[in-house]
Amino acid sequence: MKTAVLIPCYNESMTIKKVINDFQEALPDADIYVYDNNSADGTDEIAKGEGAIVRYEYKRGKGNVVRSMFRDIDADCYILVDGDDTYPAEAAIEMEKMVLEGKADMVIGDRLSSTYFSENKRPFHSAGNKFMRKAINIIFGSNLHDILTGMRGFSYDFVKSYPVISKGFELETEMSIFALDHNFKIAEIPVEYRDRMEGSESKLNTYSDGYKVIKVIITLFRDTKPLAFFSIITGILIIISLAYFIPILISYLYTGYVLRVPTLIVAAVTFLVAVMVFLSGIILQVLKKQHDQNFEHYLTSIRINKK
Repeated sequence: MKTAVLIPCYNESMTIKKVINDFQEALPDADIYVYDNNSADGTDEIAKGEGAIVRYEYKRGKGNVVRSMFRDIDADCYILVDGDDTYPAEAAIEMEKMVLEGKADMVIGDRLSSTYFSENKRPFHSAGNKFMRKAINIIFGSNLHDILTGMRGFSYDFVKSYPVISKGFELETEMSIFALDHNFKIAEIPVEYRDRMEGSESKLNTYSDGYKVIKVIITLFRDTKPLAFFSIITGILIIISLAYFIPILISYLYTGYVLRVPTLIVAAVTFLVAVMVFLSGIILQVLKKQHDQNFEHYLTSIRINKK
């Protein structure tokens, strides 16, 4: 059984040596890959000096790096971790065990049930994590504790079937929703998160990356649950239609006349749009079901090819 530790890096010269050494000690038989994303501080040379396999991805963004990693590397277990030394390497031992024993296709390193809120010093990050977690759990009927963690373990099936769409840090949200939507086995283990060391700069932007994550949630909700998504829009349009129509109806019952014909037309058109939106949701739900069936066939072919 082969395990690959995947470390995407951009200017992590202060921490990459320790991260590599920690994983070499925790998983001595694993191959450690460092994918450099245009670092200008010698991160790649430090990684080479510590015995890591160094490769390069010149398109900026964590999503682009992970896409290359997942395409290029074949293994039975994958451990994805940030290069900023905020996650404990020893947690990878349990992740590897769960993946190799077939207990999970994705193991989430749960920071939020451990030390995240006491360690993280960046404003609004804690509130943002809680909001994302609650939104996804409500939409997908799940009970995940940490949506945005940067430490995860994956099976071969997950890695080779997962289409990386996001380019940046919204990747973690996309992974979680993909696993939920396609019924992959998900497990969580608490990990002791530690904040970045002084002088090490975070690549996250609280507002722009937060906006991207929210956009991903809405987009994937539409794509994975189209009937529910368009039913919500339908309900809103029907409420608007009734808000215009009911006063006209009441006036008609009292006077026998339709006094606001233009408003009645707006109400009728809004209602027709609501019907069309609902029918669109039904059609897309049927297409989604067909896609899920095709995905299961594809997943079976991946397993056959692996053997």
